[in-house]
Amino acid sequence: MNNEMNIGTRQMRTISSDFKIRETSDTNEKRIEGYFAVFDGTYDMGDGMSESIDPHAFDETISGDVRALVNHDTTLVIGRTLARTLDLKIDAHGLWGSILINPNDQDALNEYARTQRGDVNQCSFGFDILSEDTDVNADGSIHWTIRKIKLYEVSVCTFPAYETTEVSARSADAKSIRKKSLDAWKIRMSNKLKGAKKDGTESADSEKED
Repeated sequence: MNNEMNIGTRQMRTISSDFKIRETSDTNEKRIEGYFAVFDGTYDMGDGMSESIDPHAFDETISGDVRALVNHDTTLVIGRTLARTLDLKIDAHGLWGSILINPNDQDALNEYARTQRGDVNQCSFGFDILSEDTDVNADGSIHWTIRKIKLYEVSVCTFPAYETTEVSARSADAKSIRKKSLDAWKIRMSNKLKGAKKDGTESADSEKED
């Protein structure tokens, strides 16, 4: 079942990531590298809600203009695909990124140092959902599979600041979906009862005629 509730609405997701720092000795290049999204897992959002990302969801978007930010702060740009200071690749595990640190940018150097010490180990990405499927299970649980994404930015994060917001948005979706499912069930039951009454009436009329 397609779900249009979140289509075109800016979304953010945060995961823990084993970021690696890499420094090239001959060029003195510093990089932060790791996965910003993964495909081989299901994100449990609680209250019978879960979400996963299709392995092809990023196929048409990583060639666009994507920024690398710190904590989703648009004033702290530490990489960009158009400038070739952010490299993004897709593999079987997820969306992998490499951020080339600007040696003249103290904010970027600070983030590199925090990642190096392990003080920062979470990442996030900002996107629009262009296409997703919704599966409603018999027990009332709901699973969304995000099929196509418009990617705007990836972020190195201190906290999953948007987690509560995103779960709240999904909860609103789930409430609406469950109400529609309940209403559809009530209509089916009502039609079934009407059919049973009609059959009973017809049987009674047939007996009277006999």
